[in-house]
Amino acid sequence: MSTPVLLLIFLNILVSYKGFSESRFFEKYKFSVLALHEQQYFRLLSSGFLHVDTAHLVFNMFALYMFGDVVIQITGVFLFMLIYILSLLAGNYFTFINHKNEPNYSAVGASGAVSGIVYSSILLFPQMQLALIFFPIPMPGYVFGILYLLYTLFGMKSPRDNIGHTAHFGGAVSGFAITLFIFPSLIYMQTSLILLMLIPLIVFLVMKRNGNL
Repeated sequence: MSTPVLLLIFLNILVSYKGFSESRFFEKYKFSVLALHEQQYFRLLSSGFLHVDTAHLVFNMFALYMFGDVVIQITGVFLFMLIYILSLLAGNYFTFINHKNEPNYSAVGASGAVSGIVYSSILLFPQMQLALIFFPIPMPGYVFGILYLLYTLFGMKSPRDNIGHTAHFGGAVSGFAITLFIFPSLIYMQTSLILLMLIPLIVFLVMKRNGNL
């Protein structure tokens, strides 16, 4: 495991466990729509290092462990960190935009950042074999990417759990877009794949326009 990935995992564990034991700390740094309306913008970043419980933390850190080094071997340390942090901020900002009229809405977790890393890896290695937890059959990365984003849209439309689907969607799209910005040659090398992976974004825009989200 590379040092940057190890450092991110360590920071997530350190901050999360402090939040587990100190409710005041947790409340001060979690994502909160009301607090963001009060211009506490630091929560867009700090909430990404807090988690609800150990299972939530382990799941996100395992995903970061699995995909972090895949991305960093191509991007290098600086660009990897850039994708991680910008995906985190974008995922949380996207969540804020979609829940800005819900002052009691709050969230925590590195899901937006990790989703950005996962989707960056899919773009860099589209033929890698991945599987959904509820559909554990290996499939090409780009197929996984499309199905997972469609699943997040379903979760956003019909929230029945405590999963931050909006952060997942915003982080994933951001990681994908940032990777294309860093490596524009991918647009020409993988045009068909990119167009396919834009399907969930088009579906989102249509649903949003029709008032279904």
